[in-house]
Amino acid sequence: MQGHLSAWLVKHGLIHRSLGFDYQGIETLQIKPRDWHSIAVILYVYGYNYLRSQCAYDVAPGGLLASVYHLTRIEYGADQPEEVCIKVFAPRRDPRIPSVFWVWKSVDFHERESYDMLGISYDNHPRLKRILMPESWIGWPLRKEYIAPNFYEIQDAH
Repeated sequence: MQGHLSAWLVKHGLIHRSLGFDYQGIETLQIKPRDWHSIAVILYVYGYNYLRSQCAYDVAPGGLLASVYHLTRIEYGADQPEEVCIKVFAPRRDPRIPSVFWVWKSVDFHERESYDMLGISYDNHPRLKRILMPESWIGWPLRKEYIAPNFYEIQDAH
C-alpha cells in the first residue's frame, strides 16, 4: 500500500521503496544509502523540518544494519503533524550512510551513538567519534555477533 509521501516521491521520480505503515499509521519508506542525502534535503524543503529521532539496529546476524529516521512536518495551524519513518540499510562489511547533520542539526548525537554502538559510518558528519564507549574500545556492542569481553576495568572510581 502506497502512502501520500510515497506517491509524491514517485510523481517526482525519486527512487524509494514503500514498507507500508506502522501500528500508528505512520508511513515507512526505504531509501538507498546513495540516495539518502538528496532525498533528505528534498524532504526538508517539502516541509519535514523536525527530526524527532534517529536510531539504528542490527537486522540479523551477518545481515544488514539499519539506520532509522523519524521525521515530522510541523506547520502552523495544523492539528495533526505529518510523520514519516525512513529506513536506510547498509551492508555489514562497510556500513556507510551519508550524514544528514547539515540538514537536521539535531541528528548530531544520534548518528554518533549509532556509530559508537553499531559501527555505522556517517559520511560528512563533522564530529563522528565514540560518545558512550572509550575511544580504545574494540568492536560494536549492539551488533548481534558482538562478544562482550570477560573483563571490566574500573577507571577513576575514586
